[in-house]
Amino acid sequence: MSDMSPLTGERAVRVLFVEDHDMVAEALGLALTQDPGIEIIARVRSIAEAVTAAGRELPDVVLLDRRLPDGDGVTAIPRLRAVAPDARVLVITGEATAAVATRVVEAGGAGLLLKSSRLDELTGAVRRVAAGDAAFGPGLLTGVFERLTGRAPGGRALTARELETLALLAEGASTDEISQRLQVARNTARNHVQRILEKLGARSKLEAVAIARRDGLLD
Repeated sequence: MSDMSPLTGERAVRVLFVEDHDMVAEALGLALTQDPGIEIIARVRSIAEAVTAAGRELPDVVLLDRRLPDGDGVTAIPRLRAVAPDARVLVITGEATAAVATRVVEAGGAGLLLKSSRLDELTGAVRRVAAGDAAFGPGLLTGVFERLTGRAPGGRALTARELETLALLAEGASTDEISQRLQVARNTARNHVQRILEKLGARSKLEAVAIARRDGLLD
């Protein structure tokens, strides 16, 4: 089967869906498959099955339920990324808090979304994490920044353009939005972000913003 979207001609986002409740899986799966740019390549019901499937299928995105029969999905993120290093992990949950969102970030996840989110929010989040951006539900980012403050060593000597990029990251801008607002190529924007992470000693965009706020690089 081709990975190309029949409508857009672009490569579809390949999703491994990890959800043990059949009714939830059916509803969310239907929403995802209505987007021509998203393809569910497999659906599994446990962490163990997810790790096996991720290593076999090498998905772009793992849509991961937090509560599974064999444990907390958040704890499985490092294992999933070990077998599928290029996969981005988006966690879905019935109840999202800043504490859980922080755990997702620290584990290497790309986002946390409520199962009750609108369907367009779900598909949008899948697309955003596939593109390399973070996707967190409303109200979570502030708490994540506060909890991450002080947990990683700071860096020095950001350029003027990197400071501009950092300010946009603090506003929640995606890489595409940074590219548009700075009027630079997407790859250039991505390089700015990567250099910021390296200079600040951050493991993610969210942690970079938290470190920058702690060190007074942001108002």
